[in-house]
Amino acid sequence: MPHNYLENPPLAEDELMAAIDIGSNSFHLAIARLDHGEVRKVVSMSEKVQLAAGLDEHNVLSAAAEKRGLDCLSRFVARLDSVSSSRVRVVATNALRQAKNADDFIAKANAILPKPIEIIAGREEARLIYLGVSHTNASSDKRLVIDIGGGSTEFVIGQGFDPLLTESLQMGCVAYSKKFFADGQITKSAFNKAMTSARKKILAINGQYQKVGWSSVIGSSGTIKAVRNVLVSKGWADDQERITYEGIKKLEKLLIKVGDVNDIELEGVKEHRKAVFPAGVAVLRAVMKVLGVDTLAYSDGALREGVLYDMLGRLASEDVRDRSVIALIKRYSVDKKQARQVVRTSKHLFKQVKEDLQLTSDDADLLRRAAYLHEIGLAISHSSYHKHSTYLLEHSDIPGFSQVDQKRMAQLMLSHRRKLKTDVLEQVCQIGGRSLMYLCLLLRLAVLSHHSRSEYELPLLQLKIMDKNHWQITAETDKNHYAFLLSDLKAEIDQFAKWDIKLSILEANS
Repeated sequence: MPHNYLENPPLAEDELMAAIDIGSNSFHLAIARLDHGEVRKVVSMSEKVQLAAGLDEHNVLSAAAEKRGLDCLSRFVARLDSVSSSRVRVVATNALRQAKNADDFIAKANAILPKPIEIIAGREEARLIYLGVSHTNASSDKRLVIDIGGGSTEFVIGQGFDPLLTESLQMGCVAYSKKFFADGQITKSAFNKAMTSARKKILAINGQYQKVGWSSVIGSSGTIKAVRNVLVSKGWADDQERITYEGIKKLEKLLIKVGDVNDIELEGVKEHRKAVFPAGVAVLRAVMKVLGVDTLAYSDGALREGVLYDMLGRLASEDVRDRSVIALIKRYSVDKKQARQVVRTSKHLFKQVKEDLQLTSDDADLLRRAAYLHEIGLAISHSSYHKHSTYLLEHSDIPGFSQVDQKRMAQLMLSHRRKLKTDVLEQVCQIGGRSLMYLCLLLRLAVLSHHSRSEYELPLLQLKIMDKNHWQITAETDKNHYAFLLSDLKAEIDQFAKWDIKLSILEANS
């Protein structure tokens, strides 16, 4: 699965790249440059937006929270003048995963941002966090990484740069503040209720995590940084300035004595963190108690650093998405020969039309990966296998892919065979615009070309765009084993018409 260096060349030394992390509590911007193979941050900005606090009981994001978020993103974008849009990634986490009206916010944000927002699944968030931590704190030990965010907490066991086990639990400092400390009062009862809720969630993963095991523990992000700073200032950390379980218990008692979030005056707890600090402490204590963690080190690397390193890997032809595709091919016993033939033809068709249809290198990658995976549903059943492929791609945890990536690939799966449906067209365009519609049709033609699974190397179709609503295919027809192809192509004329594309078929003798 070669990388296209011409359309998306690797990052040059001193060239800038940027990551925006749309978190449930804070938004973060990191701008970095490549320095001897390492990512060096040159700009770092964080703003408390508290998107998760703007979710009501029905998970609808308030207009005020939406405005806070959009205003923050506008300020971030003002710092991106010197960064190419192809070197920017924007990821969103739990708050937008939960918000029922997330699409409204995303549409407005995408009008501001140089690149569309990627909503990432919890386990993908955990993988990226581990990538950030492992590059910031190099070690060959098997490590447990814990990241307490605003809406969720991520747990990763990994070794070197490779995550071995990833999980995301629905508990975070903003969500638990709303649930257990809503009145701002810090009581023993509130702590106990928060810790009991967290313990139940952690117990669900404890057995598996203990079985894999770890030799050291690292925490990342704001809650753990603030706790570490307080414990160090109070002399409650160990001699390596690590968080200790005994120190956490002392901190809990101190907070209960303070009694109100507005009265928290602790070195290391910024003004904007006071309201969510007790809930974060409760979650951390529950994590350490259930998992049996006595000491916890802190890492500056987290999600945004992970996004930068993941982007660097993509640019250097070490794209985790391609590794994920290979893993899926193996897991579902895909016919590799057939997949390669479909990939070859889809690439050929794409090259002929990319300029006329204004398709991008990202579109080429999406089509190529979908072509490799279009038959994974056969592992479940031959009947309607394209629907099984669709389900698997939309609902699996696939490292490297955002939720939108998976939805787009799922649409390619759904429309690559059988009848095209008019109502599906609206869904396709809503998810990926007309470019996704074009990719669906290109994959359809590529799969159709190899429908017979012939041993012969079939002629490559010549595809010409007369205009965006009129496609013309030229096919060789003088050999017997090509005759079926012409028949199949003619049957597609009616199907393409359902999506407002006129398909013309020309016969040519070889």
